[in-house]
Amino acid sequence: MTYSEPTDLAIVACPGGEKFADETIKHLNHIYSRRFRQKSDVLAKRYEVDRVNLVKDVNFYNDLQTSDICIRGDITKYRAPDFKVKTRFTWFMNGEVKTEILDCIRGKDVFIFQDVENHQVLDLNEGKNRQVLSVNDHIMSLLVTIDAVRHAGARKISLVLPVYPYSRQHKKKGREGLTASLLGHLYESLGVEQIITLDIHSREIENAFMNARIENLHASYQIIRELAKIVDLTSEKDDFVVVSPDTGAIDRNKFYATGLQKPLAMLYKERDYSVVTQDAKATNIMSVKLLGDVKGKVAFLADDMLGTGGTLLKAMAFLKDQGATKVIAAISLPFFTGNAIELFDEAYQKGNFFRIIGTNAVYHEELLSKEWYIKTNVSGLFAQVISRIHHDQSLSDLLDNRSIIEKLVKQDKSTEIE
Repeated sequence: MTYSEPTDLAIVACPGGEKFADETIKHLNHIYSRRFRQKSDVLAKRYEVDRVNLVKDVNFYNDLQTSDICIRGDITKYRAPDFKVKTRFTWFMNGEVKTEILDCIRGKDVFIFQDVENHQVLDLNEGKNRQVLSVNDHIMSLLVTIDAVRHAGARKISLVLPVYPYSRQHKKKGREGLTASLLGHLYESLGVEQIITLDIHSREIENAFMNARIENLHASYQIIRELAKIVDLTSEKDDFVVVSPDTGAIDRNKFYATGLQKPLAMLYKERDYSVVTQDAKATNIMSVKLLGDVKGKVAFLADDMLGTGGTLLKAMAFLKDQGATKVIAAISLPFFTGNAIELFDEAYQKGNFFRIIGTNAVYHEELLSKEWYIKTNVSGLFAQVISRIHHDQSLSDLLDNRSIIEKLVKQDKSTEIE
């Protein structure tokens, strides 16, 4: 493993995924810098050699390994790698897109980033055009980019999709397609070997792949870290309860209840499935029942994704009516589509909820300015996973984070949480 110049690790960012890729690269730089510093300190002490000379020797070895004549930079210091691949994306007025790889990636381990739910205005055609792209636009951009990377000679192709597109179309109920599976087959046909995603809507999607692997990450540690800043999780008082917003989210909220060592309640909703929701107000929920007690307590709900937000808004208002002192929700994938932000503003003014904790897996500028919204950063988690995958290291402690959550909960509230 070369710590100062992992020349065969490369990141290609599609237009939608560039923000998340840039944040992940910052963490990758920190990871490699820390590893190099730790390794050089340990080796210098172990072999009783001067650290400066040791660094020079390591850099000399890396210069021998690189396909270039040598690596640029001071040979007496750590030389930070350049992970990001220069790429040109051309958007044609008829909606077609073209991807050109401007750097050599032949023989490299390439990770392609795409945020299909990024509906912000993007600079295209090298800043000449500004466009808002749909989910389908982002998917087509991703497929074209995979093909470009494949033709450019990449040794291995992995996708970094914080949001797995069409993940809600994973069950066949009638004369309909399994679109989540269809996309998986497309990725595999283009040579994708691995997909890294966050809180995939259904684990059944993993069964759609013949050879490719899915690493399904969880933001529970990052969410609890933010929750601990606004709620005393170490309190032994019976004033905090985890509430599952529906039966589909029971396993996720059971995990939080177990990790936090708090009681678990559940909302049971009766729906009219003949109603198709178009916005947060047009919910198909006919009635809600609470299994458990929230009176005089802080109610915490966790779910994987939030679209129009109608279900969550009704659930939070119901919990306030049932006597909850505060209602806090955590969303791994905060889409906030349509007029959801406006409706959450109204609900916040009414006091129906206290805070929404969401990850930066979806880029949404307007959310960041809201008093009621707390962003938690998961790009560091993705950076660790990418680094370990690239170097064939275990992911066990990152995929099952119960031990670090337990340590976090046990910390005294006065202790600074990094």
